[in-house]
Amino acid sequence: MNPIVWRVEHFDEINSTNTLVVARAREGAEEGLVAVADFQTHGRGRLERSWVAPPRTALLCSVLLRPPTEVDEPQLGVAAIALAARAALVRLCGVRPELKWPNDLMVDDAKLAGVLGEYVSAPRAAVVVGIGVNLAAGAEHDSGATSVWREAGVNLEPLAVLDIMLEELEPRRDQLNTTEGRERLRDEYAQALATIGRGVRVRQFDTEVRGLALGVDHRGRLLVETAGVTTAFASGDVVHLRHDEVDRP
Repeated sequence: MNPIVWRVEHFDEINSTNTLVVARAREGAEEGLVAVADFQTHGRGRLERSWVAPPRTALLCSVLLRPPTEVDEPQLGVAAIALAARAALVRLCGVRPELKWPNDLMVDDAKLAGVLGEYVSAPRAAVVVGIGVNLAAGAEHDSGATSVWREAGVNLEPLAVLDIMLEELEPRRDQLNTTEGRERLRDEYAQALATIGRGVRVRQFDTEVRGLALGVDHRGRLLVETAGVTTAFASGDVVHLRHDEVDRP
């Protein structure tokens, strides 16, 4: 595969970078489109939660990926972005967040970044991955969040973080092209996941399952054991539980 040419479009203000890139994907835009904004008026997280950060306090961007058609679940593409962001933070400031499945970046159970993947089927398969990384003081949108400033005491410019994140994304995107590469990516993802080995509560719309997170399968789905039965989750909202809250067999 030829190297991806990243085409970064910068906006002072936008409703949602994911909304823009999803629309462009449906229009047939090529892989490598990146939208980054200083401020989002209608930023979105999982389950249609809002994501609001003061202007220029967070990296707010979305990336268009078109993995090969045999990658029939978008999760590994989303994981590639989360891992690239994690590696960029290690390089820039020494902060090494863990991942909470499906892809939040966490420091001691405080949320540093959120990742949202959206699958586009037509006219060609694509995965649009949005990420919001809390950088400066004031970026934390609730009491359960943290920021690079809080963790490391340094100010990082959003575009500087984006540059390194895209550099780190290149080899991980290449791994999506082969079976062996996807296995290496899945292994890196599993090693970064703080969720594995934890008691979890997984919510999907009006259903909820509690159990023990055993690992991730070859598609990046979370494997949860409850009463001796293992279920694979392709999506869901995960809460890490205390030991006494887990339904164990």
